[in-house]
Amino acid sequence: MEFVVLPDCPAGAAAVGRLRATRRVDHASGRPWIVGDWPEAEAVVVQAGPRRMVVLGHTRLDETAAAAALGRLRSLHDVDSLASRLPGAVHLAVSLDGRTRVQGSAVGVRQIFTAVVDGVTVAASGVEPLLRLTGAGLDETVLAARLLAPGGPPWPLAQRPVRRGVEALTTGHWLELDTDGRARQTRWWELPEPSLTLAQGAAAVRSALDDAITSRVAAGGTLSADLSGGLDSTSLCFLAHAAGADLVTYHVMPIDSANADTMWAHRAAECLPAARHHTLSADRAENLFDVGYTADLVGAAPEGPSTWASGLAHIQDLAKRATAEGATLHLTGFGGDELFGRMPACAWSLARATPVDGLRLVNRYRLANRWPWRATVRSLLDRSTFTQNLGRVAARIDAPPPPVDEPDFGWVFAPRMPAWATPDAVAAVRALLTDAATEGPGPLDADRARHQALASLVFEGTTVRQVNTALGDTGITWDAPFLDDRVVEAALATRIDQRLLGGRFKPLLTSAARGLVPADILGRRDKGEFSAEAFRGLARNRPRILELCEDSQLARLGLIDPAAFRSAVLNPGPMSHHLQPIDTTVACESWLRTHPETYPMPPARNTPTGEHR
Repeated sequence: MEFVVLPDCPAGAAAVGRLRATRRVDHASGRPWIVGDWPEAEAVVVQAGPRRMVVLGHTRLDETAAAAALGRLRSLHDVDSLASRLPGAVHLAVSLDGRTRVQGSAVGVRQIFTAVVDGVTVAASGVEPLLRLTGAGLDETVLAARLLAPGGPPWPLAQRPVRRGVEALTTGHWLELDTDGRARQTRWWELPEPSLTLAQGAAAVRSALDDAITSRVAAGGTLSADLSGGLDSTSLCFLAHAAGADLVTYHVMPIDSANADTMWAHRAAECLPAARHHTLSADRAENLFDVGYTADLVGAAPEGPSTWASGLAHIQDLAKRATAEGATLHLTGFGGDELFGRMPACAWSLARATPVDGLRLVNRYRLANRWPWRATVRSLLDRSTFTQNLGRVAARIDAPPPPVDEPDFGWVFAPRMPAWATPDAVAAVRALLTDAATEGPGPLDADRARHQALASLVFEGTTVRQVNTALGDTGITWDAPFLDDRVVEAALATRIDQRLLGGRFKPLLTSAARGLVPADILGRRDKGEFSAEAFRGLARNRPRILELCEDSQLARLGLIDPAAFRSAVLNPGPMSHHLQPIDTTVACESWLRTHPETYPMPPARNTPTGEHR
């Protein structure tokens, strides 16, 4: 699915001839409004006189009621009441009296990007059509920030494309395009207050997940899913089965014999006899640490390089297997850890939400992680703002990684530049982070733990979106129901002390899935660990990765010392965190080799005539 949203003005209409499109919806004026390519089953167009509303994605919509509500709107701000009730992760656009409102989903599975074209702002569901309209060049500083490890740059830089002049809509905001092609953002989505008990939160999560899965199964066809053996993916498989899906599952055996995922996956499969289950070898060639972007993926990641690129071979292989089974949608458990597990700042938030019980739980975390008392107390007493914390992170990006037994309850995960990054690259990234701290939108939530959860969910949403861009025309879409707006709201509206009840693993999810997932499976208390896959992949692909050190594009840009990078590939160190900066560097280097700096503008062509359905 790809589309461009044009303002209701002559300059906006002029851009349509330079776009690739098979479908089009017009403003009431007759000028082109939404132009692109999308599955007919995933689009609903609603009219009320001259007003238009388009919903793109898997959702459930009462079109009669939506048309009546559209007719009653007094302004684009009133669309909030419609958007806040839609299940699923969708794009929503409304054309009202020549003005347009467009937005994606809360954590970016469905995103909106903007660029100025011929003096007017144009919006799009992805970066590539905007590159074709603008020929935007590479932003070397943003690319350098993608070297940060683990996970790349923190919020609010995580979603910024590596192309100059192309911007991502800020999380939780909608975009207005007026009749002169001017744009402004308005925040509309925020988390509800964390007021629900465990029982209330579990009921809300179960209802939201039921709606999420039902809206996907209702589209028909075969649905594939990960069945890792963990609670997140397993729960989704049982939900899909209960909703009547024609289900096919995939489990990848872990290399580490101490990882119990396969046992739990097989136990779950035995309870889902109607589904078709596949188990893939632990040592298959499509491993989890590869060279990233390859020659068959030229132009497949227009937003920029991503840390998940080392898993592209696995994703492509799984897509081929699932489409051979007839699947058009593949479910993953992305987002489950953030919603139902523990984020680093949870200790800080727990100590303030429920000082007595919270501190008892914090002490359990301290003992389990072997945190020293003094360091734990120091982190708990930290009162820094988000801006101050991000500024401190910027100052330390070239410092050695912190000790593994040192707690960090700050707002921001503390990434580091690789040891082989040049001083100029470090200085540029530090300035970028410092500017973001002082000029950015601030935290995603006033509470540290909820901000961290949302920032990580945005990362997961970005991953799902970018995977689907890379998969292109394979015929299958990766999907993550835990990232739906209503699911996120239900989970994070539950009080933190209830979400993290002592002595239970993911109590909110297990309570929500009770009666659906067998009790013994819900009783699992651990997670699989996959560092063995990373080391095996590096060993297997070392010659191909070393080739990236030859005539390095990153070195040509002055961002890395290729000799130092080569040395790290040959001797990475014994811990899994030693591989993280290698991962980000491989992703950036392979991306540069498969993505041209500018996109040529296609010649003008005839486009589809306006349609309303």
